[in-house]
Amino acid sequence: MSRVVAAILTYALATGVPSGNAQAHDGRLAAIAASKTIKIAHRTDAVPFSFVDHDKNVAGYTIDICKEVVTSLARQLKIPALNIQWVPVTTQARFDAVASGKADLECGASTVTLSRMKEVDFSNYIFVESTGLAVGASVNVNKVEDLAGKKIAVIAGTSNEKVMAAKNEQLQLHATLVQVANRDEAVAALESGHVDAFASDKLLLYGAQFKNPQALRALSDDLSIEPYAIVLPRGDWELRLAVNTALAEIYRSGEVEKIFGQWFGTLGLRPGSLLKAVYMLGAVAK
Repeated sequence: MSRVVAAILTYALATGVPSGNAQAHDGRLAAIAASKTIKIAHRTDAVPFSFVDHDKNVAGYTIDICKEVVTSLARQLKIPALNIQWVPVTTQARFDAVASGKADLECGASTVTLSRMKEVDFSNYIFVESTGLAVGASVNVNKVEDLAGKKIAVIAGTSNEKVMAAKNEQLQLHATLVQVANRDEAVAALESGHVDAFASDKLLLYGAQFKNPQALRALSDDLSIEPYAIVLPRGDWELRLAVNTALAEIYRSGEVEKIFGQWFGTLGLRPGSLLKAVYMLGAVAK
């Protein structure tokens, strides 16, 4: 068993069910049932996971999963349906939105980290990504080591920023990490030549809105493992269990593979071994 799969198994077992000592309390689930409304924070720029399309609809892989979760929550609460109140958030504000109660869940492209668990909780995994790099097609950069002394755009507050900072120190690149507020700023900086590379989750790089995609290319380096999950209020085991129950249903039924195919099939992608492990381990028995 690889270390990564072992870590996924440990996390799934740790978060799939509440501890035997947990006591019922009036958390978000009770408020959701009473109002028949669930507030979902979403990103507007995280194509193809969570974004606003040309028709102003909230869309994406994670959004489709969360819509299925909401259907299951209504069934678990024994009510006809739940209304969804969409709450747009930035990269920097997504966790605070859930922690403060502005949103009940966040459905985007959020990586599970221990430091983030000090502020929020997470569902079982819904995707596994990796940090990658986009560079100018004409630049003589073929691997991360070639970025020595160069400028690399990173979105402030992301796990990609931490990964890139660690790689910079580990490989002694002496590169300059240029913090930007969002993906649009990073794309503009790369296309204008203000930076030499942009570090982000690989599929988010493919989904970024570049004016001239032919002028850019993605490096093959996988700089980290980025496990995505739905963001939940910290310590609310009832809501976490209900969401994980919903995810287990989606995984057992095979619906998640249909959602994957809708968003990634056109790119010629299929779930890899790690993502298959996520789906398998998330399909917790009743």
